[in-house]
Amino acid sequence: MVRITAEGSVYIKILYWGPSGCGKTTAVDTLYRMCKETNKDIKPMGNLTKISMASGSTLYFDRGIFQSTKPKSQGRIFYHVYTVAGQREFLPIRKRIFKGTDGVLFVFDSQTHLFEENMESLRELKDITKGRLITEIPLIILLNKQDLTDVIGEDDAKQILLKEELWYPPENEMHIWNPIIYETCALYHIQRNIYRSLSECIRRTGLYQIYGDGKAPLGKNFENKLNN
Repeated sequence: MVRITAEGSVYIKILYWGPSGCGKTTAVDTLYRMCKETNKDIKPMGNLTKISMASGSTLYFDRGIFQSTKPKSQGRIFYHVYTVAGQREFLPIRKRIFKGTDGVLFVFDSQTHLFEENMESLRELKDITKGRLITEIPLIILLNKQDLTDVIGEDDAKQILLKEELWYPPENEMHIWNPIIYETCALYHIQRNIYRSLSECIRRTGLYQIYGDGKAPLGKNFENKLNN
């Protein structure tokens, strides 16, 4: 959950989740470099922390700390951005890293032949969050590796979310918080929707905290505000 210190500093935890090799670490690497080299609403603090295997795969987690640059925040909002190791044997570690998470970006490996790996990871996330995805924890979807061929698209992802009960029909007031689906490429020289997806996750996390006391705020008045 969001933490506020006695001095008024705010700490928010954002987590990238997805199967092994889907591009979580690459996304954070690209995000770090973009925010360091260009003028964004957040800037990196220090270096990325990485604990990886010889192959380069994440062993425990990656972590980067970013600070808001918006004047109204007075430089006191910090985002702790984590990734999790996607290999099946690291489930206990993923559970520990998940604790205290305020917003989630789920990274699909968009290649169609990896469909089952994506589904296994998504269902594991659902199990760990115990019904709190979307209602209490904003969810953003990244369809990564869109630079490759034979990949799933936005309509495919919507059907998956609908089947997993992570997509609300228009008649349900929660539909305004349906996950935004971004088609992405995490490689720095392409960097498609990497910053934009994190920025939306940060925005939604803030709205949950400010207007919903840690839950998805509802009501017609808020829907109008969200869409404007």
